[in-house]
Amino acid sequence: MILNPSSRLIRQGAKVNREEVILQTDDVKVRILALQPGERGPFHFHTTVTDNMFGLSGEIMVSLKNPPEYLILKPGVHCTIEPGRVHCVINNREGETSTYLLVQGVGAYDFIKENI
Repeated sequence: MILNPSSRLIRQGAKVNREEVILQTDDVKVRILALQPGERGPFHFHTTVTDNMFGLSGEIMVSLKNPPEYLILKPGVHCTIEPGRVHCVINNREGETSTYLLVQGVGAYDFIKENI
C-alpha cells in the first residue's frame, strides 16, 4: 500500500487509525478516516458543523441518538448528521479495515463527547 505523505497515524489505546486530511480551513474540514476491525469512536456531537459521511471501503455502522437510528455506510453510500445530534462510528467487520470520507462544515469545528 502506498501512503499519502499527508496522512498520519492516530493512536487510540491499542488501536491505530489512519487519518488523511484533504482540506482544512477555519470552517471546513475534509478527511479520509480508517477504522480497524472492531474499532468504535465515542458518542459525540458538534454544535455548528454538519457531518457528511461517504463510505469508501468495508462497512461502517453509524449509530445515532435522539431518536435512535442505525445507518450502514458501504462504498458509495452517504449520510448527513446535523449539528447537535449525538452519534458514533463503528467498524463491525472482522478482519477488514473500513474507510470513509468525512466532510465537516460550515462553521467552527468542535467535538463534544456525550456524558453517559
